[in-house]
Amino acid sequence: MMTKIFSTLILISIFIASCVKNDTKCSYTDSTITVPAAEIQALQDSLTAHNIQALQHPSGFFYTIGNPGSGTGIANLCSSITVSYKGTFFNEHVFDSTATGRDATFQLGMGIVGWQKALPLISKGGKITVYIPPSLGYGSTPATDQQGNVVIPANSFLIFDITLSDIH
Repeated sequence: MMTKIFSTLILISIFIASCVKNDTKCSYTDSTITVPAAEIQALQDSLTAHNIQALQHPSGFFYTIGNPGSGTGIANLCSSITVSYKGTFFNEHVFDSTATGRDATFQLGMGIVGWQKALPLISKGGKITVYIPPSLGYGSTPATDQQGNVVIPANSFLIFDITLSDIH
């Protein structure tokens, strides 16, 4: 009797396990956004006005790498990443950041295009500062908080200091 119950439980477990859907498809695709020359020039002008030396990425953002990190790099937009960051405008107003001692974990494809293009430039443990034009940020759509207050106005140039703590 006990053997029959045990066998039945094993068969039920196998049946249930075979019904579980393991959807490992990645729905994120690499962006082909072209940043207008006027945005690139305006960003370059802001960097110059603030005496910031930064490299220009082919996609149109600028960056400086404080630490390239080591080891594992980001494989694709479906890579789960853990970061700490601070987002500011050129006037140094902080519009978003992870809490001190806290990190944020999400798939890279969930981030703005500027992050999607910039974070693969560093590896685990790396630090990068990214200067993002509106087309690779939030564009002409203002970003709001949960109460509906505008946190990032439309067509904003953004600065992010990012530390890539982990890649999962």
